[in-house]
Amino acid sequence: MANGEAASAARTKYQQIVDDLAAQIHSGALPAGGAVPSESELMERYRVASGTVRKAVSELRAIQLIETHHGRGSFVRARPPVQRKSSDRFRRAHRLAGKAAYLAEAEESGGTPAVQVLFVGPVDAPAEIARRLGVAAGVKVLARKRRYFRDGTPTEEATSYLLWDVVKDIPAVFAENPGGGGIYARLEEHGHLLAEFAETVRARLATKPEAVALALSPGAAVLHLVREAVTDDGRVVEVCDTVMAADQFVLDYRFPARD
Repeated sequence: MANGEAASAARTKYQQIVDDLAAQIHSGALPAGGAVPSESELMERYRVASGTVRKAVSELRAIQLIETHHGRGSFVRARPPVQRKSSDRFRRAHRLAGKAAYLAEAEESGGTPAVQVLFVGPVDAPAEIARRLGVAAGVKVLARKRRYFRDGTPTEEATSYLLWDVVKDIPAVFAENPGGGGIYARLEEHGHLLAEFAETVRARLATKPEAVALALSPGAAVLHLVREAVTDDGRVVEVCDTVMAADQFVLDYRFPARD
């Protein structure tokens, strides 16, 4: 067999393993939390070398269908349903109803949301955050770091950076629970009316700390979203830096077609 034909055959076998196991996972034949057949079992079943099996297992990890635990083997991932992250989550009506953006979007998607506050306090503004806020790098800002859960599973981690001169006289923003409607409601109550939100999103591989925080397998993808909250006078008063488990979100936006 020529080298090209051999490579094509190996690819076919590798993809067959991926497709077969993915189909078993989606059908429930391999249930959530269930063990994936061992490397030796897969080698025997598909009559392939260990390298082909390892490549297939690596692919299944990358597409977030399985997770591997050292010394125990690979298991089907148990994850909550996909959640839509819609631009509608920032409607003022939600804030007036006492719902912060995360609770509003979780309510739309179903599931039980929860928030863990990891840190609230002053920090020196990182260079990129400072640039977006229009201040010098290292200037004091208020940071609020949270981890969000759905049905007990971590789905995203976010850090908000707020201008110190804007929030220093708003005590609720320094509390773990800023009250109904979240920090945006508190800002608007103190005269900082929000005119728009600007978001940039990119996909990348999770860093090791991010994979640990979000219970992701090595090599998993995340969505890195950075949002600016802009007031009526054009001032950016908050920058939110968010990392999301990519397999858990669909970004769903509406915007006008008019100029």
